[in-house]
Amino acid sequence: MLREVTATRYIEPLRSGGSVPGVVEADDLGTYVVKFTGSAQGRKALVAEVIVGELARALGLRFPELVLVHFDPAIADHEPHQEVRGLHAASAGVNLGMDHLPGARDLTPELARVFPVGPLEAGKVVWLDALTVNVDRTVHSSNLMVWPTLGVAPPRLWLIDHGAALVFHHRWDAADPRKTYDFRHHALGHYGPDVRAADAELAPRVTEELLRRILAEVPDAWLDDEPGFATADEVRAAYVTYLHARVQASGDWLPTGFPTREELAAEEALRAAKNQQGRPAWLKQVPDLHGKPAAQQDWSVHLG
Repeated sequence: MLREVTATRYIEPLRSGGSVPGVVEADDLGTYVVKFTGSAQGRKALVAEVIVGELARALGLRFPELVLVHFDPAIADHEPHQEVRGLHAASAGVNLGMDHLPGARDLTPELARVFPVGPLEAGKVVWLDALTVNVDRTVHSSNLMVWPTLGVAPPRLWLIDHGAALVFHHRWDAADPRKTYDFRHHALGHYGPDVRAADAELAPRVTEELLRRILAEVPDAWLDDEPGFATADEVRAAYVTYLHARVQASGDWLPTGFPTREELAAEEALRAAKNQQGRPAWLKQVPDLHGKPAAQQDWSVHLG
């Protein structure tokens, strides 16, 4: 079961995502990124974080430890923004914390040019995302971290942020375990992911027993108000049934046909050209900053 801790100090909000998680210290002396039950994404996002994150860990992928965080809004009274304080007030009680990775860097397109990821590791991440219908790991928003970046240990790829996964749980009546989704622009697509090798290795490991064990870690309070279900255990059983059926149907949804780096660059150039065509003459002299990466240091020095 997930460990339980109590937040003792509120450090700061993170504004990189719509849910505005907060960094806190807890009574176990750990530092965690907390996602709140009162966020606009709701409790389903926390359910997805637990299921996908714990499944990733069970399959040998790197994912920060999750904990249940008891949060008292009073510890964040110094937060100056009323909207964030309102989020805290709506989130008193048990929330979800993810172990903070100090100094971790986002796997941006620029960093991806020099950071090595093998075809099998890339394939495993893509396979997990396809299984759990996580369409929110794209070239421009990878939800992948490189950590440690400048430490003694070799930098490794870490998975984060799965709140947008399991899209089927927003409409249980239309859930189809055989449905395919477009993963052509997956963040690791240009690494040549070997999804077939990943499927052969990982699919047999996703058993009903494993899924039941993972679902047991989701608090009842995050499941017991699901429309169409009488109890939290009924909701857990529905997740197990769907995900196990999807594993068995992997031949129907296995992603293939990823574009190369060159093809992605060509698509980006075409997009930029189309944007320029719609600009007035005076504005065409202004660079299209949206499509051009910011200057980055040469990470190949640190990454070998």
